[in-house]
Amino acid sequence: QVQLVESGGGLVQAGGSLRLSCAASGRTSTLNPMAWFRQAPGKEREFVGVIGRDGAPTYYADSVKGRFTISRDSAKNTVYLQMNSLKPEDTAVYYCATDLRRYISGSYYAPDEYEYWGQGTQVAVSS
Repeated sequence: QVQLVESGGGLVQAGGSLRLSCAASGRTSTLNPMAWFRQAPGKEREFVGVIGRDGAPTYYADSVKGRFTISRDSAKNTVYLQMNSLKPEDTAVYYCATDLRRYISGSYYAPDEYEYWGQGTQVAVSS
């Protein structure tokens, strides 16, 4: 089994920053790809970004490219999502996800590619 626990969400004004954390434990390892998704009320879950083994490569959704950065601390088995220049449209529940592959899937943007999910952390951006 794999356990993922997100933290760091909260309320922030537009233009502000937040850093989300995703702590992994169980069968996962520091070499598994880790992804971030988000889901706003009434919308489908959408891909935010993914990071490969050893911190590379990284891929981002166009909507967050240049504003969000994913990184990982292998010693802590934790992945981070640094979110800068936040916009009201970034408001959503943010989830981290992983599977037991060694490399990022070719369909890394699809929620179905990931077997394990955290419980989510709420991010709200006020205008």
